[in-house]
Amino acid sequence: MKKLVLFLFVGLLGFSLTAQDATAKIEFKSETVDYGVIAKGSDGIRVFEFTNTGNAPLIISDVRSSCGCTIPKKPENPIMPGETGEIQVKYDTNRVAPIRKAITVISNADTPTKVLKITGEVKETAEGTK
Repeated sequence: MKKLVLFLFVGLLGFSLTAQDATAKIEFKSETVDYGVIAKGSDGIRVFEFTNTGNAPLIISDVRSSCGCTIPKKPENPIMPGETGEIQVKYDTNRVAPIRKAITVISNADTPTKVLKITGEVKETAEGTK
C-alpha cells in the first residue's frame, strides 16, 4: 500500500512539474514608440508589435495608460506560441505639448507586467514636423 501511495505521489509531482514548463513569453519589437514632432490634430494611432516566444498561449488581460489622453487597445484573442500580435495606442494630438506617457500591459507571460512608453511632441503647426 505504501508503494502505491508513493508511486501516485511521484507521478503527480512529475505531472505538475511538466505542466509548469508551459509558459507564455512576450517579446516586443520595441518597448518605446517615438511619435517624433507631429502637428496638432494629426493621426495619433501607433502600434506596439510583439511575439509570443513562449510555449503556451499568451493572454493579455489588461492594458492601461498613464492618463486619459492615451487610449490603448489590447488583442481580444489569445496569441498562440510563435504568433505575433499588436497593441494599438491612440494619443489625443489636439494637445500641444511634449508626449511622455506609459502603457502598462498585464498578461499571463513569465513577466506578467510590462511598461511601454510613447514619446514625442505635438506642435501647433506642421512646420518642422514629421
